[in-house]
Parts: sequence; structure tokens; C-alpha cells
Amino acid sequence: MADVHHPLFARLYARMAAVAEQGGVAEHRAELLAGLSGRVIEVGAGTGLNFEHYPSGVTEVLAVEPEAHMRVIAARAAAGARIPTRVVDGTAERLPADDGTFDAAVTSLALCSVPDQARALAEIRRVVRLGGELRFYEHIRSSDPRSARLQDRVDWIWSRLLGGCHPNRDTATAIAASGFGIESSRQFDFQPSFLSAPAALHIIGRAVRD
Repeated sequence: MADVHHPLFARLYARMAAVAEQGGVAEHRAELLAGLSGRVIEVGAGTGLNFEHYPSGVTEVLAVEPEAHMRVIAARAAAGARIPTRVVDGTAERLPADDGTFDAAVTSLALCSVPDQARALAEIRRVVRLGGELRFYEHIRSSDPRSARLQDRVDWIWSRLLGGCHPNRDTATAIAASGFGIESSRQFDFQPSFLSAPAALHIIGRAVRD
């Protein structure tokens, strides 16, 4: 069982996410998941906001979420999902799945907050079959040196206030180093509110397991 508890952040996140969805995140989720098929593991499912966007080619989703309050909300969302979806307790660093059993993995605003990003990506690679996909939607370290310095300065307090989220992770480089070849990606600035300025640069992409 996972031992992750961010009760205050989890409750705030559920409210903030609803606003962000209307501000453009829902469209990003649809872009992220377009064309997926087969068995999918979603790592860090949060409150289940991706579930309604999975296309019909997906046969089942195993949604892993370590935070208890979010997991309850995600289970409610799974009950109404078009695609058979099961929400389970677990962490990215120790996924409850056998080797090579999924056609694709999905991370959505999750790799910013895992305690050990390299270990999480290695674990994701373990459970995805050879030639399978990793779909990722994350905020990332800015390519602008001044913005990157700001991210570094606020990281300490940002991570403590926002459930372990780090605004300054170079996630694309980490994915490429983990045994996934990035086939396509796009980066863009996105700020659903002025408070999200340190995490404005986002990436949506598709990588293939080597």
C-alpha cells in the first residue's frame, strides 16, 4: 500500500483542477490521449480527469494513484467512464503490475511530483511492452535562464505547498534517458492563473519503449 498523504492539497487540487479544465487543460488531455489503443496504465491518475478522454481503441485502464482522497474521487469517475477503468493504490516507483503487460503508459501532470523521477520512469518502462508507448503531459523546466532560476528559487516552498510538485524538472531529458525514444512532442506556455507562472512551460508528447 502507498503511504502518500496530502489531505489539504488534495482537496484544493480538486477545486483548482475544475477551473483549469475549463481554461484549456481538457483540450490538452484530449490531445495527449488521441489514438491510444490496447491496455493502458495511468501513473498518478489524480482525480480521474483523463478518464473521459480515453478513445474507444483503449480496452482497459489501470489507474494508479497514491493519495487517498484523490483516489476516492478517481474511483467515482471510473465508475462512469466509457472505458473499463480500475483505480488502485500504488506509487510510480512501485507499480502494481507485471513486466511488459501494458501497451501504453500515461503520465499527466504527475512526473513533477514523484519523489524519484528516474526510478519512476524505469518502473514505467518495466510494465510497458517492447514497442509500447509513453504518453506524457507535464510542466517542465524553462529553457529561458532567468525563468529557470526563478523556478529553482521557488522550488523549496512550491513543493511543500503543492503536494511535492517541483516546477524545475527537465522531464523530457529524463524520459529520453530512461529507455523511451521520444517520437513527437510540443512545448507551449500555459498559465491557467497568474500563480502558475513558475510552471508555465508545458510539454505534450509520445515516446516509444526501446
